[in-house]
Amino acid sequence: MDFVTPAGFRDVLGDEAQTRERISHEVQARFAECGYVPVETPTLEVMDVLRASGRMAGSPFKLFDSQGDLLAMRPDVTLQVARMVATRLSDQPGPLRFRYLQRVFREAEGPMQAAARELTQIGIECIGEAGASADAEVVGLLADALKLAGVRDFKLAVATVGVLRALLEKSGAPLVWKARMLDAFHASNFVEIDRLAGCAAEAGVPPLFADAISALPRIRGRREAIERVRALVAPLGCEDGLDDFAATFDALVEAGLADRLLVDFSVMSSFDYYTGIVFEAYAPGLGTPLGGGGRYDNMIGAYGQSRPAAGFAFFLEQAMAAATVPSTGRMGEQLDATVFCGHPSTPAGEEARGEGCAASAADRSVDGAGTLADSGEPAPLRIAVPKGSLNVDTIAALAGAGLDVTGLADSGRTLIIRNPGVEYIIVRPTDAPSFVASGAADCGICGKDSLLEADPDVVELADLGFGACRFVVAEPTGAAEATRDHYRRLGSLRVATKYPRITRAHYAKTGVQVEIVKLHGNIELAPLTGMAERIVDITATGTTLRENDLVVVEDVLSSTARFFSNTCAFRTDPRIVQLAQALQEGAGHTAREACEEKE
Repeated sequence: MDFVTPAGFRDVLGDEAQTRERISHEVQARFAECGYVPVETPTLEVMDVLRASGRMAGSPFKLFDSQGDLLAMRPDVTLQVARMVATRLSDQPGPLRFRYLQRVFREAEGPMQAAARELTQIGIECIGEAGASADAEVVGLLADALKLAGVRDFKLAVATVGVLRALLEKSGAPLVWKARMLDAFHASNFVEIDRLAGCAAEAGVPPLFADAISALPRIRGRREAIERVRALVAPLGCEDGLDDFAATFDALVEAGLADRLLVDFSVMSSFDYYTGIVFEAYAPGLGTPLGGGGRYDNMIGAYGQSRPAAGFAFFLEQAMAAATVPSTGRMGEQLDATVFCGHPSTPAGEEARGEGCAASAADRSVDGAGTLADSGEPAPLRIAVPKGSLNVDTIAALAGAGLDVTGLADSGRTLIIRNPGVEYIIVRPTDAPSFVASGAADCGICGKDSLLEADPDVVELADLGFGACRFVVAEPTGAAEATRDHYRRLGSLRVATKYPRITRAHYAKTGVQVEIVKLHGNIELAPLTGMAERIVDITATGTTLRENDLVVVEDVLSSTARFFSNTCAFRTDPRIVQLAQALQEGAGHTAREACEEKE
């Protein structure tokens, strides 16, 4: 018999439970002081309620009840509050202020299968009030809550989605292009943003709009960053929400939060329903965001009458974990209107590379040997370096970026190489996404194929160009007719691969039904022994396929090495941006060259 808790669920014992109780009480008391009243929502929700809001963060647990209704365990409380307000409180004029402390349930996805699937969500919703004052109230209360939870170092990354939505709307871009661009913003995928912008002319998007969209997520800093965005989009008539956002920022500065704030227009929640300000809280040393929120003026309208609304939620467990991380001092750097350097379509490239990066580094500098160093920060930048075919080019790229790579080329069995200001962990390319997504490494390099297969929550920053290969579908020479006949008779094909996610996505696009057989090596054996009709695998030259009498029948996608970062490290450690710039410049690739990459 199995007497353990399910994966992702756990018991909470006395000492921890008392700490949770104390924090919860103090945070809820602070919310109550500001006029927020408690609400409770059901554990189970009709799936239609969740679908009505668009994109959801995390996959909810689903089940059918005895009446045949598809239900879900709540993955988020905001959606339920919106449904409650629209259906039960539509006759109350408001404003309405609600607070809650409830468990949410999300299925583990991607490489982090050990992630918690039950979390305690604490949050507020301010409904019926619009404007900078209400937005500042909500953001300020998140800061108060994190302080009460004992989090010493945290950064509040803030932006407004109004600018991006205006750019997309006024660009005249096709719906498909706009949807892909939104997906790239949601995924923090700078490489894909640049690829789409580089291909904009083919989609009928004016270059001025494409360049502005590509430049937008790279603008970050303090108050000056807002004006830089204004200068970028004002000629296009896309300043939507900037005035309110600037007023909110100023109110938060007056409230004493200046050192906590980072204007970052790459911040895009995984939810689709935000319409104005968006914000996320990050703590150095923690691999995932503490929480976040924003303005969602149209979301309540999905369930009934529309009302202005804003709110946030954070996870108690994450806040408690952040409270135990020693102070790093990373939050004190100056970030004055920095631009993510190396952006191919930024006209003022030299200005960006000069003032911007120098300001973002602040008390961090490059030492005499050219190594990125941090004069006041003892914690080294930790980089996941891949073994295998990407290793030599990765070391060369890091050396070209000014890092000390001593001992990296001949590490032997040593798995961690420590040099001044930097730490390298030697990993399999397929494991690099897991190390970075979890926060075990700040950033890393691996093939695009590894990122696609793992689907981690990371920031994809640069296409490094080397390690080029392609994914193909192959079958035995002369087997085409037999394969077609097999599919006609049985309605599916067996496909062997090391990459089931990529394979599944490819065949979903083609409409061919397949049964996937996952193998870990010698994939070519599968069709030769009758295990499968076809394989999906990587090839650089095609030699192995030819030597085993296999022929390519379809191209799936191409892959090159990518530099990527942990989401929290990207927004709390300016050295990440410095390194991304140096690697991008070293790679010498532009977004328009990347346009040749197949999807």
